[in-house]
Amino acid sequence: MLAMQYRGPYRVRATQKAEPEIEHPNDAIVRVTRACICGSDLHLYHGLVPDTRIGHTFGHEFVGVVEEVGPSVQSLKKGDQVLVPFNIFCGSCFFCQRELYSNCHNVNPEATAVGGIYGYSHTTGGYDGGQAEFVRVPLADIGPMKIPASLSMDDAVLLTDVCPTGYQAAEMGDIAEGDTVVVFGAGPIGLMAAKCAWLMGAGRVIVVDHLEYRLEFARKFAQCETVNFLEVDDMAIHIKKMTDWLGADVCIDAVGAEAVGNMLQQVTGRYMKLQAGSATVLWWAINAARKGGNVSIVGVYGPTGNTVPIGNALNKGLTLRMNQAAVKRHLPRLIEHIEAGRLKPSEIITHRLPLEEVADAYHIFSSKLDNCVKTVLIPPGARQYERQLAMH
Repeated sequence: MLAMQYRGPYRVRATQKAEPEIEHPNDAIVRVTRACICGSDLHLYHGLVPDTRIGHTFGHEFVGVVEEVGPSVQSLKKGDQVLVPFNIFCGSCFFCQRELYSNCHNVNPEATAVGGIYGYSHTTGGYDGGQAEFVRVPLADIGPMKIPASLSMDDAVLLTDVCPTGYQAAEMGDIAEGDTVVVFGAGPIGLMAAKCAWLMGAGRVIVVDHLEYRLEFARKFAQCETVNFLEVDDMAIHIKKMTDWLGADVCIDAVGAEAVGNMLQQVTGRYMKLQAGSATVLWWAINAARKGGNVSIVGVYGPTGNTVPIGNALNKGLTLRMNQAAVKRHLPRLIEHIEAGRLKPSEIITHRLPLEEVADAYHIFSSKLDNCVKTVLIPPGARQYERQLAMH
């Protein structure tokens, strides 16, 4: 099959790879019809995530058609169209019973914190991802969800990570009616967090970034105010000026390890890898939140140490909440929002490229070329499959 392969930092290729096989009775093999490149994939691409091995296939956002099922699979059959949450989880452990699916205790022998994730290095279990023609889906009775007829493939693929992560970012902010919400980062997750903040009753939403095309996109997509941090001397003071000198009720970090804006943080966190990434946005979020406010963190950081102003958070009485999104918990509510017309995730897709051009796709997305916001990869088998569907 054709699959993306990692060859080292800044080096990915589309190449031939052995098709996955059923390894456990509850596995399924899925023919991929859509796969996204995520901002989190760029952390792998840039060499910031430990134990990212040569030959690994990335891709934790994908949908497809069930090609084969193991003998124990009861809920799926060949031909079912499914969306596959990026979390791999057992559904029965202590954490899964509490709907903390991203913290499943049974699917990742390499870590005690995060559970399994498709295509995200061996720190998350070493599972190959969906930037390929086929992917093995373990625990197929638990994770995948049949795609309702009301959803397009483009909306469905954004329900595997981006939309639920943005929604959970807003949810963890515990937004009260009328709250001022500041979202740091106008990438796909930040856009979704800003959009979902309105669904939870926000009275004002402000998005911070430094790329004008992304800020313009945020204004149109999320109907929000924007701030270009390159035009601001001190982010905390600027946000306080915008909020009667109180600070924001809720600050959301939708950036993570590759934040720009503070040269020292970039050098120590991104380039020298002495920290878990650049903590610029963590500083901004903690310092820009009002006393007694909330900070929600969904931006990805590495597993090593980092310097954050925890004393400021303590003295201001902030509540900090963070986690990888528990995708399946949010799907019923998000599908309801989509069906009601309140949310259209596919509106953030700006680029659709064939899987054969995955190297160019990563370069465009990583370098923010061509006003790229969100990229979808289309495997060659998917194009043939969709033509057959159209004929019938």
